[in-house]
Amino acid sequence: MTIKSRLVAGFIVAISMLAASGQSMAAKEVRPSCGPPGTWCKLGNVTASRDRDHDTIEIRGSDDEFRALKFKVKNSPINIHRMVVTYDNGAREEINTRNDIPKGGESRNIDLRGSGKRSLRKVEFWYDSAGLLNGKAEVRLLGLR
Repeated sequence: MTIKSRLVAGFIVAISMLAASGQSMAAKEVRPSCGPPGTWCKLGNVTASRDRDHDTIEIRGSDDEFRALKFKVKNSPINIHRMVVTYDNGAREEINTRNDIPKGGESRNIDLRGSGKRSLRKVEFWYDSAGLLNGKAEVRLLGLR
C-alpha cells in the first residue's frame, strides 16, 4: 500500500469511529407510567461518561405532564451545567442548573415555567462527569406530577 492509500484508509477508519461514537449519544426514549399527582416519577436513566458532555431523554406517551424535575446520581459525582426542556407544543426552556451532585445525591427541585403541569417532549442536559477513578455516574431524571 502506498502512503497516500494508507492515509485515506486511516481517515475512513477515523470517520467511521466518530460516526459510531455519535450514535452512542442517541436520545433515550421513555414512556413514563406515574403515580398520583404530587409524586415523583422516573423519566429515565443515562450513564454519564467522560467521553460525552450531554445526553437527551425523550418523553413519550400520555403520562408526560410535570411541574418540576430533579436528578439523582449513583456511582460517581457529576456536575450538571444546564438543561433544555422542550415541551410538546415546541416551546423550549433553557435552565442553568449549575448543580454539583455528589455520589448518591440529588439536585434541587427544578421548577418548570408556567402554571400547573407542563407536557414534556424531551430533556437535554450538559454535564461534566468525575468518573475516571469513581466509575461512571448513573443519572436518573425524575419528574414531579
